[in-house]
Amino acid sequence: MKTKTLIRTLVIMTVIMVATSFYYLPFYVTKPGGAHELDPIVKVKDGYEDEGELMLTTVRMGRANIYAYLIATVKKYEYIFPVEEIRSPHESDEEYNLRQLHLMADSQNHAIEVAFKKAGKPYEYTYKGIYVLNIYPSMPAEDVLNPGDRITAVDGKAFQSSEEFIGYVSEKKSGDKVEITYVRNGEELVDKIPLKSFPDMPDKVGLGITLSDDKEIKTDPPVELNTEEIGGPSAGLMFSLEIYNQLTEDDLTKGYSIAGTGTISEKGEVGRIGGIEQKVIAADKAGAEYFLAPHETVSKEMKEKYPDLVSNYTAAKRTAEDIGTDMKVIPVKTFDEALVFLQKLGE
Repeated sequence: MKTKTLIRTLVIMTVIMVATSFYYLPFYVTKPGGAHELDPIVKVKDGYEDEGELMLTTVRMGRANIYAYLIATVKKYEYIFPVEEIRSPHESDEEYNLRQLHLMADSQNHAIEVAFKKAGKPYEYTYKGIYVLNIYPSMPAEDVLNPGDRITAVDGKAFQSSEEFIGYVSEKKSGDKVEITYVRNGEELVDKIPLKSFPDMPDKVGLGITLSDDKEIKTDPPVELNTEEIGGPSAGLMFSLEIYNQLTEDDLTKGYSIAGTGTISEKGEVGRIGGIEQKVIAADKAGAEYFLAPHETVSKEMKEKYPDLVSNYTAAKRTAEDIGTDMKVIPVKTFDEALVFLQKLGE
């Protein structure tokens, strides 16, 4: 009898644990991810090979169930964030993932541009249209457009930038209809959508979308990046270094294992990223000997708002000391700074 009672209790507990594991709290949990070699990810046609390796670093992130939440409260370098700190207002999980993938695409374009410009190789952009990132609830676009659609024309007019698109629409008034030509899953569609004032900005009219420029870069030699499901812009710096390394004869790695992180702008500026501490841990576990970290300037206004805020480099160095790694953390503000450091490394 006792055995049956015990079995019944275990079954009930198992069912409860399985059921609650699928119940998500309004939080995200982040933890150290991995460090991925860039050789298999970045391919420049007929590019030069290296003796060492350049690596991008990632953070693992997911919606928190009760168990993930409890573990993160006691485990060092696992962080809990409310949903509103990760996603934009009114943004769904699907829209968030699409935004991250589009940010990755922009990051790749910037990385290619910076590397080809520095190497003196030819490249050019083709403008593909307006990329729809998000749809505002209760706005006209909600009934027609989806995140991921690409708008190629408005009232038959093609634009060369999102600024031109916004300027054209802003001259209209609430209630006016515009004819939108857009592409979804490779199919061109046309719909008329009325314009409406934004609830929180009554003086501004629009479709109700968050948008971005959708551009394609063409290069000689061609570049292929196989990023699969890696999202966000934080690999920009490492992409640019890997592309440049394959474009030029001298090996930047000199046989070392070099990890890093940081966004990259068209001008080669390295920008702040999230999860720097967790990326340091990922790089250390992968055996990296050097870690390139953004050393962005923390403004006075940001310091007043967030008194504990420090640059990515400062946080990375502090984490490296805390975990006792031999990996050296290197501060970089620009692509050129990172390049100079790598070029000065001994064999």
